[in-house]
Amino acid sequence: MSALLDRPVYGPREDGEFLSEMEQLTLHHLAGCKLYKQIWRGWQSGGGVAGLPFLHVGLFKRLLFCTDGLAHERILQSSSTISSQPSQIILDKISSQLQSRSALAILKDFVGERKRPLLILDDSKSLRQRGTVSARMAAALSLSPLATSMHFLLADAGRPESMKWDDLRSALAANREFLIYGSTWLLWLSWGAGSMPEDIRRQLQSKRIHFVHSGGWKKLEHLRVNREEFDTRLTRELQPGSGVVDYYGLVEQVGVIYPLCEHGFRHVPIWADVLVRDPYTLQAVEDQIGQIQLMNTLAHGAPYHSVLSEDVGSIISGPCPCGRSGKRFELLGRIPQAEVRGCANV
Repeated sequence: MSALLDRPVYGPREDGEFLSEMEQLTLHHLAGCKLYKQIWRGWQSGGGVAGLPFLHVGLFKRLLFCTDGLAHERILQSSSTISSQPSQIILDKISSQLQSRSALAILKDFVGERKRPLLILDDSKSLRQRGTVSARMAAALSLSPLATSMHFLLADAGRPESMKWDDLRSALAANREFLIYGSTWLLWLSWGAGSMPEDIRRQLQSKRIHFVHSGGWKKLEHLRVNREEFDTRLTRELQPGSGVVDYYGLVEQVGVIYPLCEHGFRHVPIWADVLVRDPYTLQAVEDQIGQIQLMNTLAHGAPYHSVLSEDVGSIISGPCPCGRSGKRFELLGRIPQAEVRGCANV
């Protein structure tokens, strides 16, 4: 349904292409979702991208939005903190297919297209849940098209010390290249700072690994771990060509992720857009820090195509030294007194 998804991830985009698709998607949701229509009753097109309706991210903790006309399958549920309800996003077959294509295209740009074993720092229990899927498991499975096999390395998803070292030994003995996914805090505590057996460290010296992680930095604040130390610790025993991909995203914007490029910026795929709004006036701003709004053309089963987050950032003008074209931004933190997000934002 999105023609932009058939194009290069960070290729050129004509003025109006994204706006046209977003306006059509907005009208689709206004016609089919009663809750959305109640919030944005009377909206008319003509205000450009900044004038498109949006929903605050907190609404998805309190309301389950659903647009009629599509077969809805499962509910994607965010990780939740002790003080908050999880966000819930209803998934339909068409949107899920588009979102899978989107995440895969973005990840290929950062980790390449080679297929290799995928090691997941999680347990497999949530794969057996009916009707719901966790954001963390959805993030891991977005890498599955690049996997020759999948191995779950934790006996208990909440305990980084429950690493199944024998399973890891077997995987390392049979292959030279791997993808590894884990939420940030689990990856650090189980692999980066964990008590890894010495024989496994020796095995790693002949391996090439791409680590992919998201969410969970908040749980490492008390350890004072910075990104440079994190990346260095993970890759120091590995072969050249190994790397670490840290990506940002929201469960409320499933399928669209923003990996950190080698120069420290996050790039926007052509089927998405990012605005920054003044947190007091909600006016879109270009050259200042503000509240991040994320948009994409992939969400057909419910109106989560335009979401105002509680994250703070700024749009960076000019071309990026990494060579990717299009819009880029810096993610700078959370708005004051915002709820802490769950440990696996996609």
